[in-house]
Amino acid sequence: MILPNGTKIAYVDLSADAAKIPPVLDAKPRDPSTWRMLGKPMMRLDIREKVMGELKFGIDMKMDGMLYASVKLNPAKGQPLKSYDAGKARAMPGVKKILEIKNGVAVIATNSWYAMKAADAVVCEWAPSAYPAEQADHWKVLESSFKPEFLGKEWKKIGDIEGGLKTGTRVEAEYRAPYVAHQPLEPLNGIGLVTDKGMEIWVGHQSPRFVQYVAATAIGLKPEQVTFHNQWTGGSFGHRLEYENVRVLAEIANQMKGTPIKLVFSREEDFLQDIPRQIAIARHRGSVDKGKIVAADLQLASTAPLKGLLERSGTPSKDPDGQLAAGLWNVYYDIPNFRATSYEAQGLSPSTTWRSVGASTSGFFTESFIDELIHAAGLDPMKARIAMCTVPHYRKVLETVAEMSDWKGPLGNGRGRGVAFVESFGTPTAEVVEVSMTDRGIRIDKVWIAVDVGKVVDPVNFENQVQGGVVWGLGHAINCELTYAKGAVQQTNYNHHEAMRIYQCPVIEVRGLENDPKVRGVGEPPVPPAAPALANAIFAATGKRIREMPFNKFIDFV
Repeated sequence: MILPNGTKIAYVDLSADAAKIPPVLDAKPRDPSTWRMLGKPMMRLDIREKVMGELKFGIDMKMDGMLYASVKLNPAKGQPLKSYDAGKARAMPGVKKILEIKNGVAVIATNSWYAMKAADAVVCEWAPSAYPAEQADHWKVLESSFKPEFLGKEWKKIGDIEGGLKTGTRVEAEYRAPYVAHQPLEPLNGIGLVTDKGMEIWVGHQSPRFVQYVAATAIGLKPEQVTFHNQWTGGSFGHRLEYENVRVLAEIANQMKGTPIKLVFSREEDFLQDIPRQIAIARHRGSVDKGKIVAADLQLASTAPLKGLLERSGTPSKDPDGQLAAGLWNVYYDIPNFRATSYEAQGLSPSTTWRSVGASTSGFFTESFIDELIHAAGLDPMKARIAMCTVPHYRKVLETVAEMSDWKGPLGNGRGRGVAFVESFGTPTAEVVEVSMTDRGIRIDKVWIAVDVGKVVDPVNFENQVQGGVVWGLGHAINCELTYAKGAVQQTNYNHHEAMRIYQCPVIEVRGLENDPKVRGVGEPPVPPAAPALANAIFAATGKRIREMPFNKFIDFV
């Protein structure tokens, strides 16, 4: 607490006095007309430090007496090291020690660069991956996962699916989404110090309690013996929910007791060890009759991101992975015969949460297929969605984005617009993407996006979050995938896993709605509609359906 005169008082110092105050049982929120902060632009206190490069992130932290570490881990994610030859590495500048750890080697040196170069020079023989070594076989596993033994759950069923599919014109389509990396600007890092009393760890992470558990388990301590100091992180997108750096840092620091060890992953190691977004295939069936969608049977097979994360956090779940169904079952259109089913593929690369999690793939599958059904029914993509939407304030989101984009039907002359509507994390989001065909490929001209969050707490940060989500979603839809060869990821830096370039970035117009009775989040929901809206726009401009990400495998972008 900061008093008007600048005096700072810790909340804990006020707790005894606060405990004596009787609770107010009938408190009511003040009238919005009296609000001083909510709904008004509030400049973040850390903006100047970030813009000027003054803010200290985890990777910037230093301690007296500190040594540096980098690692070379089995690229087959978690599998053992069979043998290694560190002869060349030991003779390199700055190298202090070479340590063997659970699934690789660590180099201790006088700075991070020396440690990384020496780690790269260690020759390792690795145990093979527990999952298929080649990417083609990952897809084969998914293709064979649409079976009862892999059934995650039938999440929603309305009407007579098989009967509805026999009515009118049948439509079937298969969609695919690859593994993708998190690729935050700041690679994994941390500082660890182990003494006879326990361990202290300085690392940026989203789950402090689980950091204690993972670090303690790695070196035989109790979680309460690990003191965690959370640090500013240079991006996450789900990367800082995993523990690749936490476990190895604990192992290294435990072998260097009494010395602070700063671990920094090379960019290549960060890519190789990243637990990626789920890989998925959707097989959708539907039918249309007399200008209406009469049936939609949505099925997908995917690795389970949330279940894997929970297992690695020491809290395994036997329940079906609910994130696989995000964007699959929560389809708010009046379709009389509807079913959504997920299958959990086994034996593939571990996967984890990635910005918008399951909806990042399911939203693409579902809204692309809805667009195909609408086209087969001879309807307008926007008007049909508005007419079918069963939730009034969700319908308002679609109406708003139609008004923002001045939607009047097909554009013609090599131009096209696509629309997509996805609810994720309880937040309905509608997006229109406009594209043009050029001599060199597709150009994304403009994006309109409407989001209902119940209350826009800060309009400036709201707009930034939404625009950032659009760029993130479009960039990955266009350019990004991870593929495996000999058990290892082939894309190990940004030049092989490109985000959207500045020259490719469209104008993005944002509008926040406040019709939802609850205050909703906005960090992740702008991502899922981006890929299907773009795919639908490309179809409108070219007549070509793209059913697999990344899109640059099938069409050029400028």
